[in-house]
Amino acid sequence: MRRSLLGDGLRALARALSRAVGALLALLILFEEWGWEPLQRALARIGRLPLLRQLEALIVRLPPRAALVVFLLPALLLLPVKLGALWLIGQGQRVLGLLLIVLAKLVGTAIVARLFTLTRPALLSMPWFATLYRRWVGWKAALLARVRMSWAWRTARAFKRLARQRWARWRRG
Repeated sequence: MRRSLLGDGLRALARALSRAVGALLALLILFEEWGWEPLQRALARIGRLPLLRQLEALIVRLPPRAALVVFLLPALLLLPVKLGALWLIGQGQRVLGLLLIVLAKLVGTAIVARLFTLTRPALLSMPWFATLYRRWVGWKAALLARVRMSWAWRTARAFKRLARQRWARWRRG
């Protein structure tokens, strides 16, 4: 009997942790889904500058392994910034630390989105990457479909639509 209660408790804890991780991943994916394209387009506009245009042309021509290194580099370079932000939070500078994390996430997402656009053909030429990418896209699509069916998502969309309509009416006079 006792073993059964312990097993049930562990299973319940595992389910709760799984749900919490799933919720955090959903928020992260929604942020990236919202920000990926607009941030990538913003960096593409910046990329029209002559020096950056030449750098992007070099990145597009990279072989697959070099493209992978370039694609992963921003995550590695932003890790110390994020750790510094956590240190700031630990030192009582919660707002500054949180702002630094948000800024690092925005900048990191913008850079990774642009680099993925530039390196995608080379990355997808590696069979293992293409397989992982297909799985990721399928998993993300299923998660987004579940989120978009939720009451919170539908309510937020209705609120957004109403706000846009009111804003348009207000602007017309």
